[in-house]
Amino acid sequence: MPTHVLDRSAPGKLAAAALAACLMLPLAARAETSPARCDAPLDLLRLAHPLPRLATKLLTKEPITIVAIGSSSTAGAGASSPAANYPSRLAVELKRHFPDHRFKVINRGVNGEEIADMLKRFDEAIVAVRPDLVLWQLGTNSVIRDHALGDHGAMIRAGLKKIRAIGADTVLIDPQFAPKVIVKPEAERMVELISATAKQEDVDLFRRYAVMKRWHQVDRLGFDKIVAPDGLHLNDWSYACMAKGLGLAIAEAARRPVMSATAAQYIVP
Repeated sequence: MPTHVLDRSAPGKLAAAALAACLMLPLAARAETSPARCDAPLDLLRLAHPLPRLATKLLTKEPITIVAIGSSSTAGAGASSPAANYPSRLAVELKRHFPDHRFKVINRGVNGEEIADMLKRFDEAIVAVRPDLVLWQLGTNSVIRDHALGDHGAMIRAGLKKIRAIGADTVLIDPQFAPKVIVKPEAERMVELISATAKQEDVDLFRRYAVMKRWHQVDRLGFDKIVAPDGLHLNDWSYACMAKGLGLAIAEAARRPVMSATAAQYIVP
């Protein structure tokens, strides 16, 4: 995608139009795996912060490496094949948004893990790879096992510190809205804890719980349409729809106008 340098003295409508073009990318497109609608309002999908590392790589045309770390819903439990899990589908979505760029999405999901387990793997799974973006899905297994929230916030901050040390962008992904999760008394509190920690640490959060809740309560999609038969994991349709929304959120944040530190310009990849 070409690089446009916009003079700040030009009418503000030009920069606004560039951002609006990103935000107006189609959300109502139907996933290939189901006739059900796949959409969500922009206020649910939009990331709070830009992704400066990705923006730089897009400008320099360098390959982009993404690591998706998490538990079974990152590994792909509930999907019909590895190609149907969310990291695999995300690679396809990002290529649609940025056809001239090379993306490598590495799946570091391990079934059954909690935050403490993931932290033990950070050096090998993340630091050694030196990714540009880390997608960290977390919180579900502690909820379904009825574990007290305890020091989860401190553990998330410890993981974020390691990611920052390698200069990667970060997007946290909260639990899924599924029968075996929402029945647990700590489900909402875990979602709130992750959200509060993201705000405190100034990192992005993809609100999977809220997006899936909207599919069920607003779009009136039954759990049989959006959750695997085990009542916990996503299925091919919901992995694809999640990847579509996450891909859009990442693309918009990476394209977001960024003020240059050396000139009064807006630089939009």
